[in-house]
Order: sequence, then C-alpha cells, then structure tokens
Amino acid sequence: PMSKFARFGAPQKQRIAHVNAEGAIFVDWKDVESLRRMMSPNGKILGRKRLSSSAREQRMLSQAIKRARFMALLPYTSATL
Repeated sequence: PMSKFARFGAPQKQRIAHVNAEGAIFVDWKDVESLRRMMSPNGKILGRKRLSSSAREQRMLSQAIKRARFMALLPYTSATL
C-alpha cells in the first residue's frame, strides 16, 4: 500500500554525498549552501543520526566543513552565521 504522503510529493531526504562521473562518492567543500544546512544555527556540525548519513558520509561531511571553514567560506562560530 502506498503511503498517504507519497501522493503529495513528500519531501525527499537531503543527500549529503554525491557520485561523480567515475562513480566515486564525494562531498564538495565549495558547495557552501548545502554544507550550511548540515550545521546547527550555532555553527556545530549536526550528528549522523540527525542527518541520516552513513559513517563514511559523515566523515567526508565533517572534513568538507572543516576545509570550508579553513578557506573562510563557513564560519567557525555563530557570530557571523
């Protein structure tokens, strides 16, 4: 049986990792808007269960956020978020 929400276009889960042409999984550190959605309003990286990501995707996500912070694309704290 079909869910009652499936007919109305229930929001799909946000994908964290993407697959490139070679089939490798990656998280782009230059995609600031999607990385910002993976952070709390205070600038913390959200947990794995909250994002429903695998352990590998969460490691890649945290590395991408740290790289974006180092390159001054994302803030370390919420002072400028």
